[in-house]
Formats: sequence, structure tokens, C-alpha cells
Amino acid sequence: MEEKKTSEKKTSEKKMSKEIRHKKTMCKKIRQPDYQNCIANLPNSILKKWGLEPNGSSLPLADAHLEENYQNIVVILLDGMGKCILERNLEENGFFRTHLAGIYSSTFPPTTVAATTSILSGLTPCEHGWLGWDCYYPQVDKNVTVFLNVEQGTEEAAAAYNVPWTYCGYESIADKINKAGGKAYPVSPFEAPFPDTFEKICAHILELCQLPEQKYIYAYWNEPDQIMHETGCYSEASKELLSQLEEQVRALSEQLTDTLIIVTADHGHMDSQGVAITDYPTLMECLVRMPSIEPRALNLFVKEEKKEQFEQEFHRLFGDKFLLWNKQKVLEERIFGTGKEHENFRTMLGDYLAIAVSDLSIYNTREEAEHFIGVHAGLTEDEMVIPFIVSVTADEV
Repeated sequence: MEEKKTSEKKTSEKKMSKEIRHKKTMCKKIRQPDYQNCIANLPNSILKKWGLEPNGSSLPLADAHLEENYQNIVVILLDGMGKCILERNLEENGFFRTHLAGIYSSTFPPTTVAATTSILSGLTPCEHGWLGWDCYYPQVDKNVTVFLNVEQGTEEAAAAYNVPWTYCGYESIADKINKAGGKAYPVSPFEAPFPDTFEKICAHILELCQLPEQKYIYAYWNEPDQIMHETGCYSEASKELLSQLEEQVRALSEQLTDTLIIVTADHGHMDSQGVAITDYPTLMECLVRMPSIEPRALNLFVKEEKKEQFEQEFHRLFGDKFLLWNKQKVLEERIFGTGKEHENFRTMLGDYLAIAVSDLSIYNTREEAEHFIGVHAGLTEDEMVIPFIVSVTADEV
């Protein structure tokens, strides 16, 4: 009965959010990624702390707090919990906002595949090649759903091997620390013992922190991203879940000693309206394949003889909602990062990149367009700016 009530509540909130979300004043300021002050820099600060060669610039915000020699350094990433999500959902005198030490940038696109790979590796998206939810891999000539290794829009394996890891494999900073004789532990639903609730995530962090050696712990949880996709960024369900996460982190911090806790996010979120590109035949007839990367950062391969038509139609339809950059401009702007490009990066890019700068998202199917409310991966401030929350616990007396 409780599950049924919860489901009905989410459905009701989703309908309500669709009706009111355009009446709200949302921040539409454009914010470029800052690759000297972004999520890819944080792991390089950790590598420096362990005396290892960083993969790029470190993060000044982190460096200042890592000067002390804590036994436990814990980074907790809460998916989607951008600065705007904190400010508009949580109390000003609550644990997260009173411990907010600063703000910094996500990667472009500000999305889980790109940004979490950056915090795991210390590389920017152009360096690691994990660009978004769906990526084009020229070796198999397919758009592949990266985390699932299936062909885009299907449940069919993209190949008999893992395509993303085969062509864009990388070494995590945790592996580097462990190889050098240090101690580093990933904590997520995808790592043993596979904690499937945030309560279990916190319990595992506590258990690891009680081990005697100095250590780095990176923990990932997939909320509030999921609930915001379904019910909107500022629904009651989202607010309630955020409050629970905040309380659980506060309670964890009170159980720890000699520990630096950094709480952050991979990207922000905003409420959106969606359309399906399949509803625009004048655009579809120009495409070589379906768009990849993200619905707010569309990687577009266009037939050579249709490029003029495509540009005119896209500008006519979406010129006030999206930036449309050709491949040359994408590379000149270095929006995917400023480091050494992965050998496959340029061949993964299409002829154009369409970047959302409004609340509109362009999906490959109408089903997706009608499903998602909270979104990310565009170039607005709400999507790009993430928090750097710090809690320090003292030694036991």
C-alpha cells in the first residue's frame, strides 16, 4: 500500500511540475566550464597529497584543506546536487549550506558519464573520451550507451567486448594510489560489497575509516539525480530526499575522527521541456545517424550535401534555445577540456555540436521527451556550478 501511495505521489508531482515549471524564474545564465577550477582538478589534488604525479592542475579549494595530515580523506559525490539545488531545496542553516566552502565547475558536458570519469581519473573529457551517456565509436561505427555497453536505443550488446573500456580505458587515481603502496577505496553500488542504499554507503565509509592506515575514500551515490529526473528539481519528493541525504552525511561526520569529508556533485540540474528530433523530418533527413552524447549536448553527424539545409533548419527551429557549433569551433573553444586529447576524441565528434542554453532538451524519442523533467548537460549556470562542502572532524581526545 505504501509503495502504491509513493508511486501515486510521484505521478501527481510529475504532472504538477510539467504544468508549473515554466512559470518559475530559472537561472539561464551561460557558464563555460573552468578547467582550472573544476571537478577534474579535485583528484589531482588527491594525487599530490599522496606524492604522486597529477594528471593536470590541482584544485585550489582542495589544496588548502589537504595541507593537514588527516588519517581519512573522504570524497562523497551526490549525483546532480548542484549549487542551485542546495540553495533552493535546503535550509540555509542546515549542514550542507553551513559547511559550503566554495563553488567550482563541472566538466562539459555537465553530466554523470563525463564528470564522474573526470573525478575518478583526474582527466578532462577530451582526455578520457567518456563524453556522455551515448558516444559514437568509429571502431564499431555505432552510438553506444557507455555505462551499459549496448547499442544506443536497444538492449543489444554493442560488441562481444566492452567498447568504451576497450577504446577509452583509463587508470583511476585510486588504482594509482594503491599501486604506489597507499590505500584507496571506492564505495559505490558498482563496487563490492555493492551497497544499494545511501545508508549502506555511509556504513561502509565508517567501517573503512576505522582501519588504521591513512586512506583515500571516494563514494558515489546516484541521488538526488534520479528523483529530480522523475519529479523535477524542486518537487516535494526531491526536497525530502535531499534533506535525508543531508542528515545522513551529518550523522556520519559525527561518528568519525581525524577525517576530512568533502561533499560535492558531478553536475547541477534544471527543469526542462523536451521535444523529439524525430518530429522534425527536415532535420532528420540531414542526419547520418541519430544524435549522441546527451539531449542537451547533441553530437550530430550530417550528410555533406545537407549541411547548409541542416544549419538553416536548426537555426530556424532552435536558434534561440541552442548554440550550434561546427566541429572546428568545438575544437577551437576546447569546451571538452584543455589537456592532451585522447587519440579517439576527434573521430568521436560529429560535424556539429548543439549545446542547450535554455530549458529545452532534444531527445531521440518522444517517450524520453515526455518522461524527463529534471535535466542537465547544457551550458547554463544551474547545470555547471557545483558545491564544495567541507566537514572536518578532530582527533579523539
